[in-house]
Amino acid sequence: MEILETSRAGKGPHSPAGKPADPNPALATAAPAGRTDGRAPRVGFVSLGCPKALADSERTLTQLRTEGYEVTPEYNDADVVVVNTCGFIDSAKAESLDAIGEALAENGKVIVTGCMGVEESVIRDVHPSVLAVTGPQQYEQVVRAVHTAAPPRQDHNPYVDLVPPQGVKLTPRHYAYLKISEGCNHRCSFCIIPSMRGNLVSRPVGDVLNEAERLVKAGVKELLVISQDTSAYGVDLKYRSGFWNGRPVKTRMTEMCDALSELGVWTRLHYVYPYPSVDDIIPLMADGRVLPYLDIPFQHASPRILKAMKRPAFEDKTVARIHQWRAACPDLTIRSTFIVGFPGETEEDFQYLLDWMTEA
Repeated sequence: MEILETSRAGKGPHSPAGKPADPNPALATAAPAGRTDGRAPRVGFVSLGCPKALADSERTLTQLRTEGYEVTPEYNDADVVVVNTCGFIDSAKAESLDAIGEALAENGKVIVTGCMGVEESVIRDVHPSVLAVTGPQQYEQVVRAVHTAAPPRQDHNPYVDLVPPQGVKLTPRHYAYLKISEGCNHRCSFCIIPSMRGNLVSRPVGDVLNEAERLVKAGVKELLVISQDTSAYGVDLKYRSGFWNGRPVKTRMTEMCDALSELGVWTRLHYVYPYPSVDDIIPLMADGRVLPYLDIPFQHASPRILKAMKRPAFEDKTVARIHQWRAACPDLTIRSTFIVGFPGETEEDFQYLLDWMTEA
């Protein structure tokens, strides 16, 4: 299991996209004495799952580095190990439990966070000796748990241990994930994301654009825009305007991307739900302001299966829109995912999907 070592760092994390209730309230009252031996406490970090989880890991590590913690790639060199888990599917849960077990065997002091953290009883049934379990987005609780397990130095000087403005990044220097929201308002029958990460909570557009600007100044050449539902960005805020560089910008995907294009780097959109509003982003791609790339999880094409999935069942209109997109932007590349073998799927449904993909 890889422990991620950060090679670059940054100034404090961006504003929270959401704050679920603390499942470990005792952590909030813990106030351990700081280290007095002069050595900076060391943290090992294992990050599993999707890019959204990686962005969460970056945020937590940024805060710890700001407080004077060192990050180590070795289990036996760490004062405590944090495992950021994935709980999306059974194989991911198994991998998370294995990673926790390995960290316990190699180090013994382990804090668990991330999506599988919402199933604390499952984790403690298998690994009762973990120090703390927190869920996704619970950055402050993770940091407090680290404070308890490995107190920061009493003489830590934040003006000496400066962290660069772009934050700790676990990606190569040329690209970075830009997380614009948390959670999802959809209730697809196959997906447990809303139960783990809650409803859609969009970050203020000014915060997003300021973070993007810091990343570009640090040398990032490609911004990978991520969320659970990128095309719904701003719905929860009724697309209200924020401010960036002294001017108003609406909290909406199209306006955000238009502003990002001014930074002079590539912008790539991930996790786009096929809303009609996606049509508005195609002209930006045709003009070269956004990369002509869409990551859209269509999941299926059969109307019957889409209905069972609780997904939009307008597959014929979707094909027509794809053709319109390509007519407006011939260089457009579409990446997608599809679920086959969904309960109740017939050979006819599967063939319908294949025919739809050929037409699309």
